[in-house]
Amino acid sequence: MNVQRKPGPSAVRNESGLEIKPVYTADDVAASRLAEPEGGDGIGLPGEYPFTRGIHPLMYRKQPWTMRQYTGFGNAEDTNRRFKYLIATGNTGLNVAFDLPTQCGLDSDDKMALGEVGRVGMAIDTLKDMEIAFDGIDIEKITVSLTINGSAAILIAMYLAMAEKRGFDPKKLRGTAQNDILKEFVGRGTWIFPVEPSIRLVADTIEYCAREAPLYSPVSVCGYHIRESGANPAEEMAYAFAIAKAYIDLVLKRGLKIDEFAYRLSFNFNIFGQLFEQVCKFRAGRRHWAKIVKEDYGATDPRSMWLRMIAGGGGSGLTIEQPENNIVRGAYYALISALSGAQTVALCCYDEAYTIPSEYAQRVSLRTMQILVEEMGLTETVDPLAGSYYVETMTNEMEREIARIMADVGRRGGIVSMIANGELQAHVSRQAYLHQQRLESGEFRKVGVNCHRVEEGAPKVEMHPFKSEDTERQVRRLNEVRASRDAGAVAAALAAVSEAARSRRNTMPAIVEAVKAYATVGEITRALEQVFGRYQEPTRF
Repeated sequence: MNVQRKPGPSAVRNESGLEIKPVYTADDVAASRLAEPEGGDGIGLPGEYPFTRGIHPLMYRKQPWTMRQYTGFGNAEDTNRRFKYLIATGNTGLNVAFDLPTQCGLDSDDKMALGEVGRVGMAIDTLKDMEIAFDGIDIEKITVSLTINGSAAILIAMYLAMAEKRGFDPKKLRGTAQNDILKEFVGRGTWIFPVEPSIRLVADTIEYCAREAPLYSPVSVCGYHIRESGANPAEEMAYAFAIAKAYIDLVLKRGLKIDEFAYRLSFNFNIFGQLFEQVCKFRAGRRHWAKIVKEDYGATDPRSMWLRMIAGGGGSGLTIEQPENNIVRGAYYALISALSGAQTVALCCYDEAYTIPSEYAQRVSLRTMQILVEEMGLTETVDPLAGSYYVETMTNEMEREIARIMADVGRRGGIVSMIANGELQAHVSRQAYLHQQRLESGEFRKVGVNCHRVEEGAPKVEMHPFKSEDTERQVRRLNEVRASRDAGAVAAALAAVSEAARSRRNTMPAIVEAVKAYATVGEITRALEQVFGRYQEPTRF
């Protein structure tokens, strides 16, 4: 079909740099199609390779996506109460926030933790805190995501030890740890150890869980935070896949087969931005990841080829200006997630741009997802945008762009090298700077920020209160645990952690034993630091 197109306005491009035509036809789909190794058009059916349309045949028709809310603040008691509130209002998963000291491997009484204990997440010092946080919660019936990275091995060990102490079988336990340390060097900064030993710890958790907790997902690779830091949508997917491959390569060197662990890898992606670009990003990414795992690694189990993902609107999409607009943005983010085939949605809350979400904001976010399920018909058919000339063309073009970026990473020495020398950080930071320039100039339109503004003074927002007494209570419990535990057993366990790190054995068994002895996060971190040292961030100009 040939269409005569009249000259239109200047070219329009999405954030990934791909041109958007005014009209699409079947010719565009055919011209953009990638060569498929097994023939076909690359679209196929849901539940079948290459999984463009979803990893399950019936998708949400069989079961809606898991609904999670990101929460955690103050101490374990406060967070436990919020967990129970979220479950009572209909959440089917928990997404746990930890405070910065915990994320950086510091105890609550460390001088470096001053003013930060419990501020942006829950403070965890010992197994005792984990026991309190999940008291009364059936963790076999609700999946739990631990948003933790630099100290992830310790917190995974605490979670599994807590579960075992309560009588749960770790081999039946489902859940996820973020545990993607490479993106921390790019996007967030809660790293502790240098790059190589940090990757080793990730591999330790993958290997350990493959044998001791085979249904648990020990790492969720986070394109999300790289996107938040300045990457465009295609780069978000490409860099995440390159990072995942780095972890896979290291685990394969330990003798595990790809089908023994790849099916438990998961991904965390962002959903703010143009609706169709986001949907096509995920359709393209799902197809490309399936090809990588099958063709590059020889996987034969279809589950290994699944792109299992959690999606959530990022802070970069929300604004403190006219904050009620974020409720509308959140609804579209949820729609994008549903149209994209996400397995889990951790939908952002309208107040998340400036504070820890309130109970009211979390309920609004949850009800947004429930309305899509109960009222809007988003679970009734699979991949409803399939077959659209625009969607299929853009899916093909996004996959081609993802592959191009990954090939460029390879030419530059690989993702680990680019992160270790600061090259990727510099690239992403520059893009963030250029985006801010476009935002300030009005080239990139943001409602309430640089267009459709209303001069009404400072927005009325309610901040989450930070209570200094929470710190005092946390430090008091930490000291009580130190006084009551077996000091000799702790010392021996910490020595075993250092020895495991020094001998190149998997560190997880020793960390688990140290956790069970009620060694603290800070103590275990220091035992590892004695061997690994600390990371010094490179500077590039």
